[in-house]
Amino acid sequence: MFRAALAALSLAAPAAAGDLTLGFPVDCQPGTTCHIQNYVDRDPGPGIADYRCGTLSYDDHDGTDIALPTLAQMMAGVNVLAAAPGEVAARRDGEVDRFYTPESAAGIDGRECGNGVLIRHADGWETQYCHMKLGSITVSPGDHVAQGAVLGQVGLSGMTEFPHLHLSVRHNGTAVDPFDRDATESCAEGDAHIWQVEPSYAPGGLVDAGFAAGLPTYDDIRAGTAAATGLGTDAAGLVIFGLGYGLQQGDVLTLTISGPEGEVIRTPITLDKDQAQAYRAAGKKRPAGGWPAGRYLGTVTLTRDGTSLGELTREISLR
Repeated sequence: MFRAALAALSLAAPAAAGDLTLGFPVDCQPGTTCHIQNYVDRDPGPGIADYRCGTLSYDDHDGTDIALPTLAQMMAGVNVLAAAPGEVAARRDGEVDRFYTPESAAGIDGRECGNGVLIRHADGWETQYCHMKLGSITVSPGDHVAQGAVLGQVGLSGMTEFPHLHLSVRHNGTAVDPFDRDATESCAEGDAHIWQVEPSYAPGGLVDAGFAAGLPTYDDIRAGTAAATGLGTDAAGLVIFGLGYGLQQGDVLTLTISGPEGEVIRTPITLDKDQAQAYRAAGKKRPAGGWPAGRYLGTVTLTRDGTSLGELTREISLR
């Protein structure tokens, strides 16, 4: 694996302990234009627990996954930034951007990180950046980079099912959770993180929503091509969809549409299982005589045990 090969470099890193302070490694706004899909798995056994005792991780996950809402954002280009100053120790480019499937596993064996960069910092620290976009990496081994320097762009290379950056942090070869450096905190927010500005924790949320003339496919939603920008009054249907992450059994997605003549639909959907990412959609077929022309608002809300985890509103005009 790329990670294993690069980890060997850490054996030569200085052993003296020191502080590392991280800037956010993606040029995006957490909670708005990106979100943290997975944290370091803190459960020592087969279970799953992030640093807040939530479920945003998977077994033995050793980094932080910062995800983009759709492929459209990835294709437009979102920069990966050096989290701290240091020297580029290794890089790899040339891996294609594609969704990982069991059929593609053999083709990436040993290159699960995809396109990536390893930076060595002072006092035995290193950061690794995985799943970057093909052809985007801008640095080479031996380069000295400042914090915030552009390393490349977020991609879909290696073993990944969604566009994101996987950031690993290690000290003297040992993985470190940047949200709790010494793994001493228990479920609550604390001050043991190593971020300059600690990203807010969200146990789940909404990342995208939109209108469509019919039920969209998951492929279209994750590609960012499902949402219509305008529809006619003769549209076959009017549908609102919402894409969420960190979803748990019992969560409620409520989808509503209101138009010139009042509420069109209001559909609460209770989820029947945990899902890392999923979408739901609801709508109505065209009424006799067509849709009233004008402005329509669609709202998607996500609640857990009566507490809101997010709300997205979209607008469309029917003419």
